[in-house]
Amino acid sequence: MKTPSRRNVLAAGGALGAAGALGIATPAQARPVWTWSPEGSVLGTGTGADPRGVWDEEADQLVADIIQRGDVQKVNKELRKWLKNGQPLPSGLPKDLKDFIEKAKQLPPWADKNKLATAFHFNEKRGLYLGVTYGFVSGMMSTVIPREARAVYYSWGGANLRDRITKTAKLGYDIGTANAYEPDGELIVTCIKTRLAHAGVRHLLPKSPYWNKVAEEEIPISQADMMVTWHSLPTSVMRQLKTWKVPIPDNEAEAFLHSWQLCAYMLGIKEEYIPNSWDQAESQARQVLDPILGPTPEGIKLADMLLNIGTLVPGGPLKYVTRPILGSLTRYTLGDQIADWLKIRRDPFWDNVFNTLWEPFIAVREGLLSLEKAPGALSKFYWTFDEILRLGVLTVLSGAQFPISIEIPYSNNPNYPS
Repeated sequence: MKTPSRRNVLAAGGALGAAGALGIATPAQARPVWTWSPEGSVLGTGTGADPRGVWDEEADQLVADIIQRGDVQKVNKELRKWLKNGQPLPSGLPKDLKDFIEKAKQLPPWADKNKLATAFHFNEKRGLYLGVTYGFVSGMMSTVIPREARAVYYSWGGANLRDRITKTAKLGYDIGTANAYEPDGELIVTCIKTRLAHAGVRHLLPKSPYWNKVAEEEIPISQADMMVTWHSLPTSVMRQLKTWKVPIPDNEAEAFLHSWQLCAYMLGIKEEYIPNSWDQAESQARQVLDPILGPTPEGIKLADMLLNIGTLVPGGPLKYVTRPILGSLTRYTLGDQIADWLKIRRDPFWDNVFNTLWEPFIAVREGLLSLEKAPGALSKFYWTFDEILRLGVLTVLSGAQFPISIEIPYSNNPNYPS
């Protein structure tokens, strides 16, 4: 039986709410109360409302109307033409969607172009680490975030996992580019299309009888759920870089956070929930992310598919990346407990390779950067090499089908009933 509606619980003054991204990893765990203060947000103030009972009202109503009008395929066809942040919107889009996008693509007043330039300098030097952590810290962590795993598995994303991975990888790629938020960049487009896709999932997934059997919430992808996913990216990445002893100047760390704060805003996360510093991000993550990690049948199946990603790309070079390598890299980055939850077998050879060689490799790479005499020369070389790898991964995942199109779903997953 489902828990009561979050909106009803909150209206009745129930501070515990329905279990969500802040909720239970196992039935035995208590549901934590939302206590993080909006004073620690980029806005510095807010209602203090429990984000488990808040969604994305404007986008949700708009997309529900589009779906109910039967316009999804028409809208998706038009949205495929919108590729660059500053590009005029396609003329065939309905007026209500045009008005929404014109408003949604505006950067907030606290956006700082100098910090974004510094963030790109950080990305130049650490692109390889970021690629590994986005893929194996954040990507595999998503399978042990119960609500996210279930939402992916039973929504349209679970019907074509390769396509879903490709679209997620595009966001990670776009945020690392020099012009991410500029008119000729693509990140704002990617974020807004993702925001619309999330709204589509909120409308459709509650209609799935399979999701309804296992879901603890009545509406997926709350503000809390989005913040959990957000923390699985920059917060978890920064934790991992610290574990690997990567020396990061304070201004670069702050700038990297800023690029992700803006990304959160563009994805439709309300400003009162976006942390204003790494200390606040850690404080929030300890409440919303760390306690809720746990295995689910859906997450275990998704992890299995991700580890077999080579088979998702027939004929592509990724088929030569064996499951033991990916499994060992997951175990190395996320630890034994999560790897065991996901039923990832130990591999003595590859486990030892990563445990023995990865941090020395980082030390050598960082050591060369510290000795660099020609300013920026080595970091640009690193960037060029890392860019080839990232583009190669996107090309293989997408089947060389560019541009990568993020679209509003029009159905749930018909292929994986529980």
